[in-house]
Amino acid sequence: MNALRPILSLAAILATTAGSALAAPASSSNHMGIGAWLFIGFCALIFVAQLTPALLLLFGMVKGAFGSKEKTSSTHRFT
Repeated sequence: MNALRPILSLAAILATTAGSALAAPASSSNHMGIGAWLFIGFCALIFVAQLTPALLLLFGMVKGAFGSKEKTSSTHRFT
C-alpha cells in the first residue's frame, strides 16, 4: 500500500492540473467544426425554401398590377 501512495498522489496532481489545460482555447485551431457548417447549411436551406415561394408571389403580384388587362364580357349566356 505504501508503494501505491506516490502513484496515486501523482495521478491526483496531474488530474487536477490537466483540467485547466483542457479548458483553455486552442490558439492554432480557429476553424469551425463540421457541426457548425451543418447548422449554417440547414439555416440556408430553410431560407431558400421560404424565399422561393415569396419571390413567385411577388412576381405574380407585379405581373397582375402592371400586366395587360383583358376585357371580360358582362353578359353571360346560361342555357
